[in-house]
Amino acid sequence: MGEGITRKEFLKTLGLGASAFFCPGAAYGFWSEKGKRPKSIRGHVFKNEAPEKLWKWSIEGFHYASDGTTVQCQVCPNRCVLEPGDRSVCRSKVNIGGKLYSLAYGNPCAVHIDPIEKKPLNHFYPRSLIFSIATTGCNFRCLNCQNWEISQRKPEEVRHYELFPADVVRRAKENGVPAIAYTYSEAITYYEYTYDTARLASEAGLRNVLVSNGYINETPLVRLCKYLDGANINLKSFSDQIYRCLNGGTLKPVLDTFKTLHREGVWFEMTTLVVPTYVDDPEMIKRMCGWILKELGPDYPLHFLRFFPRYKLTRLPATPISTLEELRELALREGIHYVYVGNVPGHEGANTYCHHCHKVLIERRGYLILQDNLADGRCRFCNTPIPGRWT
Repeated sequence: MGEGITRKEFLKTLGLGASAFFCPGAAYGFWSEKGKRPKSIRGHVFKNEAPEKLWKWSIEGFHYASDGTTVQCQVCPNRCVLEPGDRSVCRSKVNIGGKLYSLAYGNPCAVHIDPIEKKPLNHFYPRSLIFSIATTGCNFRCLNCQNWEISQRKPEEVRHYELFPADVVRRAKENGVPAIAYTYSEAITYYEYTYDTARLASEAGLRNVLVSNGYINETPLVRLCKYLDGANINLKSFSDQIYRCLNGGTLKPVLDTFKTLHREGVWFEMTTLVVPTYVDDPEMIKRMCGWILKELGPDYPLHFLRFFPRYKLTRLPATPISTLEELRELALREGIHYVYVGNVPGHEGANTYCHHCHKVLIERRGYLILQDNLADGRCRFCNTPIPGRWT
């Protein structure tokens, strides 16, 4: 930063007075013995490292601004301002020599083949499989995080695979899996890896699914939407205060994400984890449904998931099933056509019912489908078109 300019002034200059740029970047060579973690990625020892000595799994960030010394990441609303050697909130970005680098590129710590229903996506190619990847990192600090062992870690703190974008696509095709999911931790924090993989996957005829908290700025999201086919976005509550104290974020950027996905034609479903004393207020859920109907319409599915005590929120009980049932009925009464109960095996609220004739279209038990009464995306009983991606 220039002499005499404050960090606040720098934020104002870059965040409001200058537009972010998209830098395609390229992966740099590694300088440690293969299979060993380079010691220089620990702590804040990046300060004096030259770019040619970066960790093997490093790539220059795609969306950031710099004055040559200090950088500002512009992928998510945190807009982290980093001095040389500093890490971002998500722990995956670092300032090296006045440039922003991602340390989570081609090094997933989780690789699985899942049923699409696990995401959860109930209106997106039922019975299909999806190749799921995740690196470490998250731009939230949810007290109830279900995957904190990877989401709240740095890339070098976990065991991982070497799987660059072309390798992900190749592995998916070799296994006959038609889609790739960016999931488990937070795909926004490994945006560069997600973007490059999604682009190659789309070119290879594979579908792409984003599973995310939706905390992303509009410009990088619109760029990614070009290659997205589906998404499941967490709507963690409908209260900015709760977002701040429970999740470490804010509500409006998430709502903006839904509007962007809707405008860009990406199919998405919404997930709300019903955390007792935080997210179980019927009046708040009623306001949430009102916003959904006004801004998005009645056809995007809404999933109410049962909370189980995890991480830093072990003092609370699991969500009573009756609470989930009450909220589901409330949302249906308000006018949302497809509302589901999740994390309750065998519950009838996991089934898909025609919003016109109310007969069972898809009966589920866990991730298994017991009956399917859809024909070319229509109800077999009354021929009503069912919103989603089916064929």
